Amino acid sequence: GERRENLFSPDNKIIYNDNNVNRLLCLQAKSRGVEEARDKMFSGEKINFTEGRAVLHVALRNRSNAPITVDGTDVMPEVNRVLDKMKAFCHRVRSGEWKGFSGKSITDVVNIGIGGSDLGPLMVTEALKPYSAGGPNVWFVSNIDGTHMAKTLAQLNAESTLFIIASKTFTTQETITNAESARDWFLQTANDKSAVAKHFVALSTNAVMMCDVMFAPQWVGGRYSLWSAIGLSIALHIGFENFEQLLAGAHWMDNHFRSAPLQQNVPVLLAVLGVWYINFFQAETHAMLPYDQYMHRFAAYFQQGDMESNGKYITKDGVRVNHHTGPIVWGEPGTNGQHAFYQLIHQGTRMIPADFLIPAQSQHPIRDNLHHKILAANFLAQTEALMRGKTSDEARRELEEAGVKGDALQKLLPHKVFEGNKPSNSIVFKKLSPFILGALVAMYEHKIFVQGVMWNINSYDQWGVELGKQLAKKIEPELQDGASVSSHDSSTNGLINFLKKNFA
Repeated sequence: GERRENLFSPDNKIIYNDNNVNRLLCLQAKSRGVEEARDKMFSGEKINFTEGRAVLHVALRNRSNAPITVDGTDVMPEVNRVLDKMKAFCHRVRSGEWKGFSGKSITDVVNIGIGGSDLGPLMVTEALKPYSAGGPNVWFVSNIDGTHMAKTLAQLNAESTLFIIASKTFTTQETITNAESARDWFLQTANDKSAVAKHFVALSTNAVMMCDVMFAPQWVGGRYSLWSAIGLSIALHIGFENFEQLLAGAHWMDNHFRSAPLQQNVPVLLAVLGVWYINFFQAETHAMLPYDQYMHRFAAYFQQGDMESNGKYITKDGVRVNHHTGPIVWGEPGTNGQHAFYQLIHQGTRMIPADFLIPAQSQHPIRDNLHHKILAANFLAQTEALMRGKTSDEARRELEEAGVKGDALQKLLPHKVFEGNKPSNSIVFKKLSPFILGALVAMYEHKIFVQGVMWNINSYDQWGVELGKQLAKKIEPELQDGASVSSHDSSTNGLINFLKKNFA
């Protein structure tokens, strides 16, 4: 087949661009123990120390099948068993062999999950739409806001709809409530509880469940779980062979990350540059700007991937960090972003490192590829503009050529100057295929891992998600009657009482 290295070309436009910077940053990564930590992760050590768990999303896509052990047991037979189960299930649904209660084949699949049980499958099924021929439509319901479920169900026929309940533990309130609502809606049509098993599938680590269950193992974090049974909606939509290509692309990147010297290691280079910008240049955010409309959920996916992983302030030693950790991650597809927020990247007062991503080949080369050439020209121009900027002399010449002179020129001149020297990474790939998407996602996963090691934090727990949940459980009963509430701080009491007065 094709030589894989031709598929992928990362390039960095960095501040003070010389090899010494990369060399020194990689030496820092080495001294922070990145190589040892990487080996511990790949060998199944419990690097998620607050929860006592291994971190083995790499095992889910370990196409070499080399043993990976946790507590002395090779996990690969279990990984392969689940993949075989997914493959058989996909075949039954996509071939039409799987029938609903009234004998109809499945035309629509609804994934009910939130966070890692939603963002990954949603991002990937959007990104790989061109590969979905012959698959069912996919829908995603995540939000507890009843609007999300109601608007989705209004477009579906219960006889030909399959619901996937994606929850690692079956304790997530949003998912359980949404699943119960979907079941109620389904039974209004089916009128037969025995029909539920033909229309509901559960993906879980929790063995006690209502129907056909596929497991997602304990050593996979939610935000790293699209490679597991949680990715069933992906496999149903694009077909199991394409899902395997997604895994193969990630495995290829895993091998690169595991074996390439630090200075030639793409995830490591992205990570050390990010740490440099955050800790030495006070960058607060990181923009992800894919020049591909199919990748419109990519930044949203890595908002969880990065911010839930590295949004931590306590080190492995149990003390507060004395430096900043994970950045705020954000972004939109190009060229849309250019007409919205790039102004601030070019001329704002904050430094915003940005990743620009683009395929060399469009999935839709309409008008003799005119659209894609314009897109690519913009992609190239933006990173060049961020790096070069525009000097006062250049701006003056431009204004003079436009016939502006004297006082008017002097007034306008400072507004036309771009300081430049704004860092970006350009990631160019041949085409947005399942293989390439798998490689891109794994690349960022490993970047996040390396940064967590350098900051000495645990990238694999998420205690910050808990506090709000606990308080919501206390508040929910207080919303059930009309009585005035005074048990919270004055601000919260006021908000609760205003809402209660206006619920009806």
